[in-house]
Amino acid sequence: MEHALIPPSDVITVEFDDHVAIVWLDRPDQRNAFAEELWADLPMVMDALDTDDNTRAIIIAARGQSFTVGIDLKAFGPTLLNGGTDPSSPDQPTSDIAKRRATYALVKRLQRTFTSIAESSKPVIAAIHGHCIGAGVDLITACDIRYASQDAIFSVRETKLAIVADVGTLQRLPKIINPGHLAEMVYSGRDYTADEAAGMGLVTKVLPDAAGALGAAKETASEIAANSPLSVQGSKAVLNGGETRTVEEALDYVALWNTAFLQSNDLLEAVMAYTQKRPPEFKGE
Repeated sequence: MEHALIPPSDVITVEFDDHVAIVWLDRPDQRNAFAEELWADLPMVMDALDTDDNTRAIIIAARGQSFTVGIDLKAFGPTLLNGGTDPSSPDQPTSDIAKRRATYALVKRLQRTFTSIAESSKPVIAAIHGHCIGAGVDLITACDIRYASQDAIFSVRETKLAIVADVGTLQRLPKIINPGHLAEMVYSGRDYTADEAAGMGLVTKVLPDAAGALGAAKETASEIAANSPLSVQGSKAVLNGGETRTVEEALDYVALWNTAFLQSNDLLEAVMAYTQKRPPEFKGE
Protein backbone atom coordinates (compact mmCIF):
# COMPACT_ATOMS: atom_id res chain seq x y z
CA MET A 1 0.00 0.00 0.00
CA GLU A 2 1.44 3.35 -1.04
CA HIS A 3 1.22 6.36 1.23
CA ALA A 4 1.91 10.03 0.69
CA LEU A 5 5.49 11.20 0.98
CA ILE A 6 6.07 12.50 4.50
CA PRO A 7 8.29 15.59 4.84
CA PRO A 8 11.65 14.67 6.41
CA SER A 9 12.10 15.61 10.07
CA ASP A 10 14.76 15.15 12.73
CA VAL A 11 12.20 15.22 15.54
CA ILE A 12 9.16 13.41 14.12
CA THR A 13 8.92 9.95 12.59
CA VAL A 14 5.90 8.34 10.95
CA GLU A 15 5.06 4.64 10.73
CA PHE A 16 2.22 3.09 8.74
CA ASP A 17 0.24 0.00 9.67
CA ASP A 18 -2.17 -0.60 6.82
CA HIS A 19 -4.53 2.42 6.90
CA VAL A 20 -3.27 3.73 10.26
CA ALA A 21 -0.47 6.30 10.57
CA ILE A 22 1.48 6.59 13.83
CA VAL A 23 3.10 10.00 14.26
CA TRP A 24 5.93 9.77 16.79
CA LEU A 25 7.22 12.79 18.67
CA ASP A 26 10.83 11.72 18.45
CA ARG A 27 12.99 13.98 20.57
CA PRO A 28 13.35 11.66 23.57
CA ASP A 29 16.58 13.14 24.96
CA GLN A 30 14.72 16.41 25.52
CA ARG A 31 11.52 14.67 26.65
CA ASN A 32 9.92 15.86 23.40
CA ALA A 33 10.01 19.52 24.42
CA PHE A 34 8.65 21.67 21.62
CA ALA A 35 11.60 23.49 20.06
CA GLU A 36 11.48 25.15 16.65
CA GLU A 37 11.69 21.88 14.67
CA LEU A 38 8.66 20.33 16.37
CA TRP A 39 6.55 23.45 15.95
CA ALA A 40 7.48 23.65 12.27
CA ASP A 41 7.45 19.97 11.31
CA LEU A 42 4.26 18.71 12.97
CA PRO A 43 1.84 20.75 10.81
CA MET A 44 3.68 19.70 7.66
CA VAL A 45 3.35 16.04 8.66
CA MET A 46 -0.35 16.43 9.53
CA ASP A 47 -1.06 18.20 6.25
CA ALA A 48 0.66 15.41 4.30
CA LEU A 49 -1.38 12.74 6.09
CA ASP A 50 -4.58 14.67 5.54
CA THR A 51 -4.12 14.46 1.78
CA ASP A 52 -3.16 10.76 1.87
CA ASP A 53 -6.16 8.68 0.78
CA ASN A 54 -4.59 5.53 2.24
CA THR A 55 -4.45 7.02 5.74
CA ARG A 56 -7.80 6.68 7.50
CA ALA A 57 -6.83 7.17 11.16
CA ILE A 58 -3.88 8.84 12.89
CA ILE A 59 -2.21 8.14 16.24
CA ILE A 60 0.09 10.65 17.92
CA ALA A 61 2.50 8.99 20.36
CA ALA A 62 5.95 9.78 21.74
CA ARG A 63 9.34 8.15 22.14
CA GLY A 64 11.15 8.16 25.46
CA GLN A 65 9.97 8.77 29.02
CA SER A 66 7.52 11.61 28.35
CA PHE A 67 4.81 12.43 25.85
CA THR A 68 6.02 16.03 26.01
CA VAL A 69 7.09 18.47 28.70
CA GLY A 70 5.73 21.34 26.62
CA ILE A 71 7.48 24.33 25.13
CA ASP A 72 11.27 24.22 25.15
CA LEU A 73 11.99 27.27 27.31
CA LYS A 74 15.72 26.87 26.78
CA ALA A 75 15.19 27.30 23.05
CA PHE A 76 12.24 29.71 23.07
CA GLY A 77 12.80 31.65 26.30
CA PRO A 78 15.05 34.34 24.76
CA THR A 79 12.61 34.79 21.87
CA LEU A 80 9.64 35.17 24.22
CA LEU A 81 11.49 37.66 26.40
CA ASN A 82 12.51 39.60 23.31
CA GLY A 83 8.97 40.10 22.10
CA GLY A 84 8.79 37.27 19.60
CA THR A 85 12.08 37.73 17.76
CA ASP A 86 15.36 35.91 18.13
CA PRO A 87 17.69 38.27 20.05
CA SER A 88 20.65 36.95 18.05
CA SER A 89 19.05 38.04 14.79
CA PRO A 90 20.49 41.23 13.24
CA ASP A 91 17.00 42.34 12.22
CA GLN A 92 15.51 43.58 15.49
CA PRO A 93 12.19 45.45 15.77
CA THR A 94 12.74 49.19 15.97
CA SER A 95 9.58 50.11 17.91
CA ASP A 96 7.21 48.71 20.52
CA ILE A 97 4.58 48.23 17.82
CA ALA A 98 7.01 46.23 15.70
CA LYS A 99 7.79 44.02 18.71
CA ARG A 100 4.09 43.43 19.35
CA ARG A 101 3.53 42.55 15.71
CA ALA A 102 6.40 40.06 15.93
CA THR A 103 4.89 38.52 19.07
CA TYR A 104 1.48 38.24 17.39
CA ALA A 105 3.01 36.59 14.32
CA LEU A 106 4.91 34.11 16.50
CA VAL A 107 1.81 33.12 18.49
CA LYS A 108 -0.26 32.66 15.33
CA ARG A 109 2.45 30.48 13.82
CA LEU A 110 2.62 28.29 16.92
CA GLN A 111 -1.18 28.02 17.01
CA ARG A 112 -1.09 26.58 13.51
CA THR A 113 0.84 23.56 14.82
CA PHE A 114 -2.11 22.28 16.84
CA THR A 115 -4.80 23.62 14.53
CA SER A 116 -3.36 21.26 11.90
CA ILE A 117 -4.38 18.40 14.20
CA ALA A 118 -7.84 19.76 14.97
CA GLU A 119 -8.54 20.44 11.30
CA SER A 120 -7.43 17.01 10.07
CA SER A 121 -10.25 15.29 8.21
CA LYS A 122 -9.03 11.98 9.71
CA PRO A 123 -9.74 10.96 13.33
CA VAL A 124 -6.70 11.57 15.54
CA ILE A 125 -5.98 9.54 18.69
CA ALA A 126 -3.43 10.62 21.31
CA ALA A 127 -1.54 7.83 23.11
CA ILE A 128 -0.11 9.61 26.16
CA HIS A 129 2.43 8.48 28.72
CA GLY A 130 4.61 10.21 31.27
CA HIS A 131 4.49 13.99 31.23
CA CYS A 132 1.89 15.86 29.20
CA ILE A 133 2.64 19.41 30.23
CA GLY A 134 1.73 22.84 28.87
CA ALA A 135 1.84 22.58 25.08
CA GLY A 136 1.18 18.86 25.50
CA VAL A 137 -2.32 19.69 26.73
CA ASP A 138 -2.72 22.05 23.76
CA LEU A 139 -1.80 19.11 21.52
CA ILE A 140 -4.10 16.49 23.04
CA THR A 141 -7.12 18.80 23.20
CA ALA A 142 -6.82 19.09 19.41
CA CYS A 143 -7.16 15.29 19.13
CA ASP A 144 -10.47 13.42 18.90
CA ILE A 145 -9.69 10.62 21.36
CA ARG A 146 -7.17 10.48 24.23
CA TYR A 147 -5.77 7.32 25.84
CA ALA A 148 -3.29 7.56 28.70
CA SER A 149 -0.98 5.30 30.66
CA GLN A 150 -1.43 5.06 34.41
CA ASP A 151 1.76 7.08 34.97
CA ALA A 152 0.66 10.02 32.81
CA ILE A 153 0.68 13.47 34.40
CA PHE A 154 -1.22 16.42 32.97
CA SER A 155 -0.73 20.10 33.68
CA VAL A 156 -1.76 23.41 32.18
CA ARG A 157 1.46 24.89 33.47
CA GLU A 158 1.38 28.35 31.89
CA THR A 159 0.13 30.26 34.94
CA LYS A 160 3.19 29.06 36.84
CA LEU A 161 5.32 30.56 34.06
CA ALA A 162 3.52 33.93 34.00
CA ILE A 163 1.97 33.12 30.59
CA VAL A 164 -1.65 32.96 29.43
CA ALA A 165 -1.95 29.70 27.47
CA ASP A 166 -2.30 30.87 23.88
CA VAL A 167 -2.03 27.97 21.42
CA GLY A 168 -5.32 26.13 21.93
CA THR A 169 -5.93 24.88 25.49
CA LEU A 170 -8.18 27.76 26.58
CA GLN A 171 -10.25 27.41 23.42
CA ARG A 172 -10.55 23.60 23.14
CA LEU A 173 -10.43 22.38 26.75
CA PRO A 174 -13.79 24.08 27.61
CA LYS A 175 -15.43 21.79 25.04
CA ILE A 176 -14.01 18.72 26.77
CA ILE A 177 -14.30 19.24 30.55
CA ASN A 178 -16.77 21.11 32.77
CA PRO A 179 -16.23 24.72 33.88
CA GLY A 180 -15.26 23.92 37.47
CA HIS A 181 -12.57 21.42 36.47
CA LEU A 182 -11.44 23.78 33.74
CA ALA A 183 -11.00 26.72 36.11
CA GLU A 184 -9.15 24.62 38.68
CA MET A 185 -6.81 23.11 36.11
CA VAL A 186 -6.01 26.38 34.33
CA TYR A 187 -5.72 28.69 37.33
CA SER A 188 -3.80 26.35 39.64
CA GLY A 189 -1.30 24.99 37.12
CA ARG A 190 -1.02 21.85 39.26
CA ASP A 191 -0.34 18.30 38.14
CA TYR A 192 -3.22 15.89 37.53
CA THR A 193 -2.95 12.11 37.49
CA ALA A 194 -4.30 9.98 34.67
CA ASP A 195 -7.21 8.88 36.88
CA GLU A 196 -8.05 12.50 37.69
CA ALA A 197 -7.89 13.37 33.99
CA ALA A 198 -10.20 10.47 33.18
CA GLY A 199 -12.60 11.54 35.92
CA MET A 200 -12.81 15.00 34.32
CA GLY A 201 -13.37 13.53 30.86
CA LEU A 202 -10.04 14.78 29.50
CA VAL A 203 -8.87 11.20 29.02
CA THR A 204 -11.08 8.60 27.34
CA LYS A 205 -9.39 5.55 28.84
CA VAL A 206 -6.52 4.80 31.26
CA LEU A 207 -4.24 1.84 30.50
CA PRO A 208 -1.61 0.21 32.74
CA ASP A 209 1.43 1.51 30.85
CA ALA A 210 2.67 3.23 27.71
CA ALA A 211 2.52 0.03 25.68
CA GLY A 212 -1.07 -0.48 26.78
CA ALA A 213 -2.05 3.07 25.80
CA LEU A 214 -0.47 2.66 22.38
CA GLY A 215 -2.03 -0.78 21.95
CA ALA A 216 -5.48 0.57 22.77
CA ALA A 217 -4.94 3.44 20.35
CA LYS A 218 -3.92 1.01 17.61
CA GLU A 219 -6.95 -1.18 18.25
CA THR A 220 -9.36 1.74 18.05
CA ALA A 221 -7.59 3.22 15.02
CA SER A 222 -7.85 -0.12 13.22
CA GLU A 223 -11.57 -0.32 14.01
CA ILE A 224 -12.03 3.18 12.62
CA ALA A 225 -9.94 2.43 9.53
CA ALA A 226 -12.07 -0.64 8.76
CA ASN A 227 -15.13 1.58 8.31
CA SER A 228 -15.98 3.63 5.25
CA PRO A 229 -13.58 6.61 5.17
CA LEU A 230 -16.33 8.63 3.51
CA SER A 231 -18.60 7.94 6.48
CA VAL A 232 -15.95 8.46 9.17
CA GLN A 233 -14.61 11.70 7.72
CA GLY A 234 -18.13 12.89 6.97
CA SER A 235 -19.15 12.19 10.56
CA LYS A 236 -16.17 14.18 11.84
CA ALA A 237 -17.01 17.08 9.53
CA VAL A 238 -20.65 17.07 10.65
CA LEU A 239 -19.70 16.89 14.34
CA ASN A 240 -17.30 19.80 13.94
CA GLY A 241 -19.77 21.74 11.84
CA GLY A 242 -22.48 21.31 14.47
CA GLU A 243 -20.45 23.13 17.13
CA THR A 244 -21.33 26.56 15.75
CA ARG A 245 -24.86 25.76 14.53
CA THR A 246 -28.25 25.44 16.17
CA VAL A 247 -29.82 21.97 16.19
CA GLU A 248 -32.00 22.88 13.24
CA GLU A 249 -29.04 24.30 11.30
CA ALA A 250 -26.95 21.22 12.12
CA LEU A 251 -29.75 18.91 10.94
CA ASP A 252 -29.93 20.79 7.68
CA TYR A 253 -26.13 20.60 7.37
CA VAL A 254 -26.09 16.80 7.69
CA ALA A 255 -29.03 16.55 5.27
CA LEU A 256 -27.03 18.48 2.70
CA TRP A 257 -23.93 16.41 3.46
CA ASN A 258 -25.73 13.13 2.78
CA THR A 259 -27.37 14.59 -0.28
CA ALA A 260 -23.84 15.02 -1.63
CA PHE A 261 -22.19 11.83 -0.36
CA LEU A 262 -24.79 9.16 0.53
CA GLN A 263 -24.99 7.36 -2.81
CA SER A 264 -21.41 6.03 -2.82
CA ASN A 265 -19.73 2.82 -3.85
CA ASP A 266 -18.99 2.31 -0.14
CA LEU A 267 -22.72 2.25 0.61
CA LEU A 268 -23.27 -0.33 -2.14
CA GLU A 269 -20.37 -2.37 -0.74
CA ALA A 270 -21.87 -2.22 2.77
CA VAL A 271 -25.20 -3.53 1.53
CA MET A 272 -23.57 -6.27 -0.56
CA ALA A 273 -21.32 -7.35 2.31
CA TYR A 274 -24.30 -7.52 4.66
CA THR A 275 -26.37 -9.65 2.30
CA GLN A 276 -23.37 -11.90 1.56
CA LYS A 277 -22.45 -12.15 5.26
CA ARG A 278 -18.84 -11.02 4.78
CA PRO A 279 -16.73 -8.10 6.02
CA PRO A 280 -16.98 -5.07 3.75
CA GLU A 281 -13.97 -3.74 1.86
CA PHE A 282 -14.36 0.01 1.68
CA LYS A 283 -12.39 2.14 -0.76
CA GLY A 284 -13.65 5.60 0.11
CA GLU A 285 -15.44 6.06 -3.21
